[in-house]
Amino acid sequence: MPLQHFDQYPLSDELKQALEALHFHTPTPVQHETLSVAFSKQDLIVKSQTGSGKTAAYGLPICEMVDWAENKPQALILVPTRELAMQVKQDLTSLGRFKRIKAAAIYGKAPFQAQKVELAQKNHVVCGTPGRILDHLEKGTLSLENLKFFVLDEADEMLNMGFIDQVSSIIQHLPLKRMSMLFSATMSAEMKELSEQFLQSPKVIEIAREKKSVQQITHTVIETEEEAKFSLLQRTIVIENPDSCIIFCNTQERVNELTIKLDDWDVPCDKIHGGMRQEDRFDVMDEFKNGEFRYLIATDIAARGIDVSDMTHVIHYDLPYEKERYIHRTGRTGRAGKSGKTIAFMTRHAQPLIDELKQDAGIDFHTKPYPTKEEAEQHVASFEEKIETPIQKENKQAGVEKDIMKLYFNGGKKKKLRAVDFVGTIAKIEGVAFDDIGIITIQDTKTYVDILNGKGPLVLNAMRHTTIKGKQLKVHEARS
Repeated sequence: MPLQHFDQYPLSDELKQALEALHFHTPTPVQHETLSVAFSKQDLIVKSQTGSGKTAAYGLPICEMVDWAENKPQALILVPTRELAMQVKQDLTSLGRFKRIKAAAIYGKAPFQAQKVELAQKNHVVCGTPGRILDHLEKGTLSLENLKFFVLDEADEMLNMGFIDQVSSIIQHLPLKRMSMLFSATMSAEMKELSEQFLQSPKVIEIAREKKSVQQITHTVIETEEEAKFSLLQRTIVIENPDSCIIFCNTQERVNELTIKLDDWDVPCDKIHGGMRQEDRFDVMDEFKNGEFRYLIATDIAARGIDVSDMTHVIHYDLPYEKERYIHRTGRTGRAGKSGKTIAFMTRHAQPLIDELKQDAGIDFHTKPYPTKEEAEQHVASFEEKIETPIQKENKQAGVEKDIMKLYFNGGKKKKLRAVDFVGTIAKIEGVAFDDIGIITIQDTKTYVDILNGKGPLVLNAMRHTTIKGKQLKVHEARS
C-alpha cells in the first residue's frame, strides 16, 4: 500500500493544523481504513490492537463532522475505565483544539453534582464509563437527543468487566438516526451478538495483528518458580535497563508488596490499582507520563488508558489468566510504530496460556534462561547510571498548547453572560481574529477562555480595560 498522508482525507485546516502540531503526519493502518469510510457515516466494526491509534481513528471524523454551534452533546464515547475516559478527552481536546471542540470526561467515584454542572455546559463530545453515564441518563442530567455519533471503545474489555448490561441500557437511550462505531482488540461470539444490538449493516475493518507482534514487539518468556520471581525481576531490569516500564501483577496486594520491595531497593517506582483514591491514580499517571519515574507497578484494570510515549518494556510479573489480557497489556509498548519488549515470568501453571497465545494469536515467543547473578553484575554500572539520570519525555500535547493562554473572568451565568458575548467582545480587539478564540467554559460565577496563536497577552491587557455587556470583569491568566 502506498504511503498515506492526512492531507488526502476531507479534514479541515484546523484539524490539519492540530495534526501538524502533534507531529502526526502519516496515518496508522487503522486510521487510514477508518478515515476512508467514516465520512460516509456508515456504521463500523473495527478490530485493532491497543496502541494502534484508534482514538484518532474515530476522533478525527467526529471532530470534523460535529456542528460547533450545537450546545448539546453530539458524540458519546463509552470506555471501560476512568483513566481511559480522561485520556480520550485529552486526545480529542488536542485534536479539536483549533476547531474549539469541547469534550467532557464522565466517570464514577467523581462528584455527581460537579459532573451535572459540566454537562449543563456546551459539550460537543462526552467520554465516559458505562455506570456513571447511565446514572446521568436516568437522572436526566445528560441529554442525547442531538446525538449523531456513538463509539464503543475497547468493547472486549467492556465484556470482560461485566459492563454489557449497562451498555445495552445506554443504547436504549440513543436516537435511532446516528452513526455507531465499535472498536475492539479481539472479537468473540458475545461481541458479535452485542454489535447486532446497535449497528446497522456495519462495515468490518480488521487490522492484522502480525505486523505489530512480529516486527515491533519482542515477546520473551523466562521460566521461574513463584518464590524466585523477585530475584528474577531484579536481574531482568538490571540487564534490560528500561527507559520506561510497566510491571503487571494480578492483584492489588501483589502490587503493594512489589512496590515496597522495589522502593526498598532504591528503584524509582510507583503503583496504580483500583483500590487507590482516584486523585492519587491520576497523579501517579501524570508523573509516569512526565517521566518522573521509570517503573510503574499496576493491575490490568488500573492500567487502562495509560498512553505513554516511548514505553520500552512490559513485564508480566504475574501472567494473566486470559489471552485477551496479555494482548491488552502488551499493547502498552510498541506504540505508534516504535519497538518494544514484553517479558513474561512463567511458572508451570501458566504454560497453557503461552501455548494458546502461540496458536491463536500467532505470537512468536523467545524462551530465555533465568539470568545468572554474574550476568546481571555486568550491567549494574549502566543500570545505576540510568537510575540517576532524569528522563526526557515528549509531551505530545505541547505542540497544540504552546501558543495558548487560558484566561479567567470573574463572571458567568449568574451575570447573564454567554459565549457569544465573550467572542463578540474579544474579536473586536485590534490584532485579534475569531480564529484566535478557543474553547469557552462558562460556569455560574466564572468563565474560562482559551486564547490561541500567541494572542493571550494582547487579549489579557485589552480586557483589563474592556467591558462585556457593560460589565467590567476581573481578568487574569488562569492557574493551571
